[in-house]
Amino acid sequence: MSSALTDLFPHPIVQAPMAGGVSVPQLAAAVSEAGGLGFLAAGYKTADGMYQEIKQLRGLTGRPFGVNLFMPHPEYPEPAAVGVYAHQLAGEAAWYETELGDPDSGRDDGYDAKLAVLLDNPVPVVSFHFGVPGRDVLDALRRAGTLTLVTATTADEARAVEQAGADAVIVQGVEAGGHQGTHRDIAENDGSGIGLLSLLAQVREAVRLPLVAAGGIMRGSQIAAVLAAGASAAQLGTAFVATHESGAHPVHKQALTNPLFTRTALTRAFSGRPARGLVNRFVREHGPYAPAAYPDLHHLTAPLRKAAAKAGDAQGMALWAGQGHRTARELPAGQLVEVLAAELAAARTALSGGGTA
Repeated sequence: MSSALTDLFPHPIVQAPMAGGVSVPQLAAAVSEAGGLGFLAAGYKTADGMYQEIKQLRGLTGRPFGVNLFMPHPEYPEPAAVGVYAHQLAGEAAWYETELGDPDSGRDDGYDAKLAVLLDNPVPVVSFHFGVPGRDVLDALRRAGTLTLVTATTADEARAVEQAGADAVIVQGVEAGGHQGTHRDIAENDGSGIGLLSLLAQVREAVRLPLVAAGGIMRGSQIAAVLAAGASAAQLGTAFVATHESGAHPVHKQALTNPLFTRTALTRAFSGRPARGLVNRFVREHGPYAPAAYPDLHHLTAPLRKAAAKAGDAQGMALWAGQGHRTARELPAGQLVEVLAAELAAARTALSGGGTA
């Protein structure tokens, strides 16, 4: 199964699916054309919106690519906690001259409709975030000719992925930018995330599936490290945020290397689920009080984030970024894949005693 996955793309480089407008068809196409595996993010889109992006991507490349789905969220937060947080955000709404969003705007992200599209119009790879689909879903995708990957943040979650019948595990370390793909959102577990190399070792001993390593990877030498630790490929997200084809807001791209932003943190401030981003005013002021309430807070804060982006105000935006953000490179995505591949080759040569990286 490892070769079934990695045979799809010459370089062991997967572009992470980043929801919210970053992973546009142009980015995925550029990565796939350069020999990596490009990904579309179906999260926060309608089923038709996802389908239209797949059509557009197929018009840009004939190379394999993937589509990522968010699993429906089983936890229901206390409405009172969401109401208290909404009251706290009233000042933000006034500042940005907008209304807060409706926290009850939907919980399943159109999951069933998106699955139906992907079964009727199969793509090479589908990955899942925030949980494990049922065996029936994974079997149906396999019959359609689609390889399936599921994110895990612990060895126990990886075992659940294997038991469900997925083809590979995306091992997400705590260094990763954006949302942690934990299968259950339990507030008591905040701060207990595991670093990627330690997590890879644990998962490698827990399951026999191929592993895709994710979390803070920005250089080819780091790809070499995770491959040496047992991964079949590396998934990079933040590294592609700054690329020319990325759909990220220009303020977001610039913030990655702006000395004003010195660190990242996991915060529930924008969505109600732990997600790693650059620490800005919004995170500092609201993060400590945000309840475990996804996707309610995502819907609630959506107008604020949109207004901040329109104003070019980095202090009110969700600037998702992994711990390696300061080493982001503003390059065309295809060129970045080529640079990473060259760095990987140099690191492998050095590790084999053939020179220095």
